Amino acid sequence: MKILLATLIALGSSAPLQAEEYQPGYTTIRTCTRSEYREEYVPGTQQNPGYVRSWTESVEVPCNSPGAVSVNRRVPVTEVDTNDCSQGTIIGGLLGAGLAGMGTRGKDRWLTVPAGGVAGAMIGCQVDGG
Repeated sequence: MKILLATLIALGSSAPLQAEEYQPGYTTIRTCTRSEYREEYVPGTQQNPGYVRSWTESVEVPCNSPGAVSVNRRVPVTEVDTNDCSQGTIIGGLLGAGLAGMGTRGKDRWLTVPAGGVAGAMIGCQVDGG
């Protein structure tokens, strides 16, 4: 039992190393930062004297600058669909309604013109790339 547990731990520890090399849907970004020391004087009064507040903060710098520390991090890649089919919808709706209106007479026109417009709008959107 102990041998099985040791084997699983040994084999399981090498898997994350391989997963960091490449993972679909992620990209690796290399950023370089430098730690900068900052100070701020806080003025005071006669009863409460002033003091100096100090801190360090990480600042992004070009990677070839002196003192830069390189950090590789994985960032998820999101693909955004930028297709806009509004023009195709309008043109398709007008053409569909026009063709339906030309092909019908009488009372049927009140039903077929809107139906032709909707069908034409759907087809126009697909043709336009939506």
